[in-house]
Amino acid sequence: MKKTNISSRRIAVYLGLALFLGTTACDKEELLNPAPEVSISGANAFDTADRILALVNGIYKAAKNANFYGGNYYTYTEARGEEFINRTSNTFTAFEAWSQTLNAGSNFVAGFWAAAYTTINNSNILIKGIADNPGKVTDVVGKQYVAEAKFLRALSYFDLVTLYARPFNEDKGASKGLPLRLLAETTTANNDLKRSTVAEIYAQIIKDLDEAEANLPLTYSTSLLNTTRAHRNTAIALKTRVYLNSGNYAKVIEEAKKIVSTTAPYTAGTGVAHKLQNIVEIFTTNYTSTESILSVPMTELDNVTGQSSFPYVFNANSEYNLNPAGIWGETEWKSTDLRRTFARTASGVQFLTKYNKPSPFLDYLPIIRYSEVLLNYSEAAARTGDLQTATALLQAVRGRSDASYVFPSAAISTQTALVSTILKERRIEFLGEGFRSNDLLRNLFTIPAKSSSALIAPAVEPSQTNYIFPLPNTEITSNKLLL
Repeated sequence: MKKTNISSRRIAVYLGLALFLGTTACDKEELLNPAPEVSISGANAFDTADRILALVNGIYKAAKNANFYGGNYYTYTEARGEEFINRTSNTFTAFEAWSQTLNAGSNFVAGFWAAAYTTINNSNILIKGIADNPGKVTDVVGKQYVAEAKFLRALSYFDLVTLYARPFNEDKGASKGLPLRLLAETTTANNDLKRSTVAEIYAQIIKDLDEAEANLPLTYSTSLLNTTRAHRNTAIALKTRVYLNSGNYAKVIEEAKKIVSTTAPYTAGTGVAHKLQNIVEIFTTNYTSTESILSVPMTELDNVTGQSSFPYVFNANSEYNLNPAGIWGETEWKSTDLRRTFARTASGVQFLTKYNKPSPFLDYLPIIRYSEVLLNYSEAAARTGDLQTATALLQAVRGRSDASYVFPSAAISTQTALVSTILKERRIEFLGEGFRSNDLLRNLFTIPAKSSSALIAPAVEPSQTNYIFPLPNTEITSNKLLL
């Protein structure tokens, strides 16, 4: 890894300069710790409970980097799919991803890699620091903090492996994956590390999530914290995503059943009482509802603006309009569906308004919602032959936004048709939430071509090298064992 991306960033994050994740660790009623001291050295970073909590918050902050869940992760993964049309050819706002021309020197290819590995290294340092400094926090709190670090490490590795490595379902994970960095690094001494296989990366992700589930709290004291910090159900929900990605449908169902009731209305019976909520409200006025399993909060003092902000690029600055040949043009997505209200029309085209706050862009960006767990469960049930359960879960998601809609029998009567309908529902439900690119790749689908009157992006077949992101030059030049 590039020295400035890990070592110097680690110093900034860990030596008291870590900014809290917006309102993640506190709100007006609950200030969990005072502002960190700026004079803390590496030798005493773990000396007090307040400092350790600041380091935990620093990991969340790293995941909120502008190149990660602060903005660009959504911009680039959405631009790769077929749901949006680029209008500006602006290289700094994902035109290379939209046109399928990303290369090893592209800014985002290097920037996301660095942001994700910074989050991973921050997690590793926290895990080691807790072990090396016993008694600074209680055993229960220490285990919780380590569990949060493992959750965030797992999330980061999942996002990396699904962008930079071949899809698991192509060869059951036998392809080369990523350097699996599990040690706390404060120098560049261990930069040289070969890539583990995709299967090995997935195994580590599940291991981290299993261990996180065991030690994360069932709930926090406020809905804000339940939305912005990992708890038990957060780890379970992410496992349904990971197992779905690797085609392990039995495990998707096993995990989902922990937090999904057997009949509608579906709710989580333990931990945070997750359930579906009004789709408009959760994106406008109720960011901390029980549907929100994990989100990135934004405040006026701690938000991502400009060309790294997904709301700015896709809405305020009108750089991408909704593709009428994409899911926006789906005839079975009726005008009575509330999700159709997430758009504005200008110059004869539509722009996504799911994130609609003006600058500063204070919309919370969702990472995991309860509707995803239901659709993950639905797809796994359909693929294993339980069409009744799959249909009921699918109907719950559609019915929340359009109570009048009934799926045509042809769309749900066979396994093949039902899986196709569920995948289509995912395109509607998660439009603008960073899912489409990965849904194409995990199913080994062609990335469709798209075009406007002036711009054309070609289709990309699974056999092509640009089906996945290239490894960044910054890593290639500093890690002699990478290739």
